[in-house]
Amino acid sequence: MDQDRYRLAQQTMAYVLAGGRGSRLREMTDIRSKPAVYFGGKTRIIDFALSNAVNSGIRRIGVATQYKAHSLIRHLQRGWSFFREERNESLDILPASQQMAEENWYKGTADAVTQNITVLRGYGPKYILILAGDHIYKQDYSIMIEQHVKSGAKVTVGCIEVPRQEASEFGVMAVDESDKVLDFVEKPADPPPMPGHPELALASMGIYVFEAEYLYDLLEKDAANDASNHDFGKDVIPGIVAEGGAMAHPFSRSCVMSGLEDTPYWRDVGTIDAYWQANIDLTDFKPGLDIYANDWPIWTYSELTPPAKFIHNEEGRRGQAVSSMVSGGCIISGSSLYRCLLFTGVKTHSYSMLEGVLALPYCEVGRRADLKNVIIDRGVRIPEGLIVGEDPQLDAKRFRRTEGGICVITQAMIDALDA
Repeated sequence: MDQDRYRLAQQTMAYVLAGGRGSRLREMTDIRSKPAVYFGGKTRIIDFALSNAVNSGIRRIGVATQYKAHSLIRHLQRGWSFFREERNESLDILPASQQMAEENWYKGTADAVTQNITVLRGYGPKYILILAGDHIYKQDYSIMIEQHVKSGAKVTVGCIEVPRQEASEFGVMAVDESDKVLDFVEKPADPPPMPGHPELALASMGIYVFEAEYLYDLLEKDAANDASNHDFGKDVIPGIVAEGGAMAHPFSRSCVMSGLEDTPYWRDVGTIDAYWQANIDLTDFKPGLDIYANDWPIWTYSELTPPAKFIHNEEGRRGQAVSSMVSGGCIISGSSLYRCLLFTGVKTHSYSMLEGVLALPYCEVGRRADLKNVIIDRGVRIPEGLIVGEDPQLDAKRFRRTEGGICVITQAMIDALDA
């Protein structure tokens, strides 16, 4: 890493907003927040933002939690406890906890930082990097921080380049040729184009760089404003844009690519269909996201497990997996897998057929089950002979079935089959 960028990263504290409910993921977030949802075989969604920070040289991190945070906090304690204060490293878990008033819930994304200003000031960072904890991507934040410092901006906003026809779903930045933000429009019908790229628009990624003292002053003023929603996207950023102090940072300039990816990869896996697709895409011969690159590892809590095992070799009862990812501790016993992603400790029994199955940790699939385009939640026991993916109407009665044809199966749904 460039030494100047490394120095700036060392002066930066990352603050991860990880309290999101993720309601569009439905049953997937019944017992966990969206950042704690499993992804990619052994990681959680939040691991990508945290890994980006560590790999970028940032070793001071705060994580604000709120909605159903136990699973997330437990994961952070198990997998992210390697920071050492004597090396000027730290990871603080910051639940909403009546820091400033009797109301203990964070009112908005800005308030989630405001309530912990005392904690941030205690570490004395020069810059604050605000991150969303619920997206899948690889990015070198030090490049964005360097741009922020050189430009003299009040805030630098990370932006993803998206086709204009798709940009109406996002908050979009109108910028000039120097990347100065001229306007910020929430879900516009006619998104403003990028200069020089009329087919593209710049959508906010929910990533912001501030000088620390400027941010503290800004947030304290926002907290005193009763008319504010106390939210970065709704209040804080538009205010800075109106004053001419915001700069945009296109994601393509700092996206980390191993050479196997064709285009910069960023996904908001906020719906069941998007979540299933992003996971199953990892099984492709040439996936859009390379998670095997050792020079930008995705850190996580890694359980101690034995290797995966494939057993039985008879016609119709052969333990095999094609175009699939199988994690440690799995036993594929006389089952056939095609384009599946299995997390730790999954067991599949004889004569079962799985296609397009995303199986979260410690699931068990009974004999002669036939599953297609399914998400199985953690610890679910699929009964013998269950068929999912052939009769859409029947599937919709028994399970959560999306418009895209993906079925989510929880243990409560399985138990209801016999009720």
